[in-house]
Amino acid sequence: MNTPAPSDRRPVVVGVDADPAHRMALVWASDEAVRRRVPLRAVHAEGVPTRDHRGGRVPPPWEERNEEPHRRGKQLLAEMVDFVAARHPGIEADALLAQGEPGRVLGEQSRDATAVVLGSRHLGRVREVFSSASVVLPVLAHARCPVVVIPAPEHVTQEPAYYVVGVDGSEHSAAAIDLAFQEAALRGAEIRALYVWQPGHLRMFDEYASQQECRRLLSETVAGRRARYPEVELRHELVVGHPAQALADASAHALGVVVGTRRRGGFAGMLLGSVSQGVLHHARCPVFAVPTQE
Repeated sequence: MNTPAPSDRRPVVVGVDADPAHRMALVWASDEAVRRRVPLRAVHAEGVPTRDHRGGRVPPPWEERNEEPHRRGKQLLAEMVDFVAARHPGIEADALLAQGEPGRVLGEQSRDATAVVLGSRHLGRVREVFSSASVVLPVLAHARCPVVVIPAPEHVTQEPAYYVVGVDGSEHSAAAIDLAFQEAALRGAEIRALYVWQPGHLRMFDEYASQQECRRLLSETVAGRRARYPEVELRHELVVGHPAQALADASAHALGVVVGTRRRGGFAGMLLGSVSQGVLHHARCPVFAVPTQE
C-alpha cells in the first residue's frame, strides 16, 4: 500500500470552535492524522475585537476586551486535545490559539499542512457558504493544500466503500485524482472516476464520437495512477448531465467526493467555480477540494 513517507510530518490542521457540529470535523481530522501517521493541529481563531463606543463610553483597553475570548479559546482547545487523546491514545497533537479572522488564519496554516479540515452544517443552504461567518470560501480561495469540508458524518451504506472523483482532463482534475488514489489506498476503498458529459445540439454520430473521446480521456488520465496504486480498484463512468449534480448524486453513499479547484484568491476565489459550489451545497459526504494555481 502506498502511504505517506514517515519523513513527511506536515500536520492535518482542523479548525475548531464552540459549535458542537464541528466536533465531527475534529473526529474526521484525528482519524485522518492517524491513518497518515502525521501530527494533528487544532486551531481556534479568536477574531479581532470590535470597538464599542455606545453611550459615549470609553472602550476598555484591547487587552481587557480580548481577555474573555482568549480564556474561552484556551479552554476550548484544551477540551479538544483531551477529546482527541481519548479517541486516539498516543496521537501527536497540539493546539494553536490564533488572533485574526478564521479564514485568514487557516489559510496561513495551509502552507505547511497535509490538509485543512473544516466543519459545516447545512451546506445545502447557500446563505451558510456565503455568509460572513463562514470560513469555507476564504480558506478554499487561499489554501495551499487540500481542504476537506465535513458537512455530515460518514454514513457509508454500500460495500465495498468508495470515493468519487470528477475527471475532465484539466490540471486541477489531475490533482484531484492524485488525492483520490491516496485516500482510497489509505482506506482500502475503491474509486468511481466520473467524466460528466453535457450533450450539445449535435447530430447522433457527433454525440457518439464525443462520448468516445471522453472515455479515451478518462482512461488516459487515470492510467499512471493505477500503476502506482495497483491495490485500488477503479471504475470509469461516463455520466450524462450537469457535473455538480452528477457528483453530488454519486456522493450519496461515498466515503468522500474529490474535486479540483483553482486557487484564485481575491473575493473568496471569485466565489469559487460553479461545479465546486454545487458539490459543496449538495454533497452528502466529506468534500475534498484540491487547489491548483490558476
